[in-house]
Amino acid sequence: MTVKQRFLSLDVFRGATVFLMIVVNNPCQWGVQYGPLQHAAWHGFTLTDLVFPSFLFAVGNSMAFVMSRYEEQGDGFFWKKVLKRSLLIFLIGLGLNWFPLYDFGSGEFISFSSLRIFGVLQRIAFCYLLAAIIIHYAKTNRAIINTSVAVLFGYWLVVWSLGNGDPYSLAGFVGNQWDLAVVGPNHVYQGEGMPFDPEGLLSTLPAVVNVLIGYLVGLFVTRNGVSYEVIAKLLIAGILLILAGLTWDLFFPLNKKIWTSSFVLLTSGICMSALALLSYFIELRKSERWTHFFVVFGKNPLFIYAFSWVLAVLFWMVNVGGQPIQTWIYETYLLALPASLASLFYAITFTLLNWIIGFFLDRKGIYVRV
Repeated sequence: MTVKQRFLSLDVFRGATVFLMIVVNNPCQWGVQYGPLQHAAWHGFTLTDLVFPSFLFAVGNSMAFVMSRYEEQGDGFFWKKVLKRSLLIFLIGLGLNWFPLYDFGSGEFISFSSLRIFGVLQRIAFCYLLAAIIIHYAKTNRAIINTSVAVLFGYWLVVWSLGNGDPYSLAGFVGNQWDLAVVGPNHVYQGEGMPFDPEGLLSTLPAVVNVLIGYLVGLFVTRNGVSYEVIAKLLIAGILLILAGLTWDLFFPLNKKIWTSSFVLLTSGICMSALALLSYFIELRKSERWTHFFVVFGKNPLFIYAFSWVLAVLFWMVNVGGQPIQTWIYETYLLALPASLASLFYAITFTLLNWIIGFFLDRKGIYVRV
């Protein structure tokens, strides 16, 4: 049965996630971000660590509207749509890593030999592909749940048993060893003091579960509607996942950079609880006046995210008064503020600039789909 009913709360959740992603990714100066906008250094959890899994959860929500239609069209249609979408998202992410392709300072093209292969959109592409395959062939919700449990415990077993020394440390994490073997040290993230990619291959597997949980929640809401009973069930399930994640943290520490299983449960539980609260205020209480701001982000999420990335790079490339635009803005308008507040103010202002682009597209009825 094709799911047709949509709810504003799902669109607001997705839009709010894109908003936070852009804010987090664009401080005025790295290293002096506003406190809550910093990731945990290694083990631990901050509000910022919630942003990426929330986006994956929202991807799963969206899949609840299309997967049944794919299944009705048969295996050929399913594989064509899913592979095409996954490949396009991956290539867009790879292109953003490579942008602007040309180093205007040295006058040379940027070599592929030092290009980072993984990234946020690349992980989204892999997670979408694997989640779609699981949903398509598992057939039942129980099978999806069983698969998710197997993935989370299987990942824990692999990390614990195959790691070197402390298996949950940067040096001991087995996933990094595999990434280096597959793509080489020059093609992974270099910002951790050693070649290490927080969006590597092995740690992508538990991230798939964030998508699957988002799918199951989206399916539950769209098929049952929003009622006090549905909201109560979402809140209870969300709280149970949060408690399970915090308990698992005692044995498999919360860690975004290696995407531990406890991290999956905690973030999914928070997402479920947040969606339940949004559903209560938006669908039941009809509090909708404030929602349009976030819906603008939610209607063109991939385009706005990619545009924000390109714009941020241009702000570093293009000079005003002999210095990058970003530095010029800081020294001209924000220097009097404390560094962390200046970073926050810039991030929000930059995000609002991207919102204006999204608002213009929405007014023109332009929605970029992949």
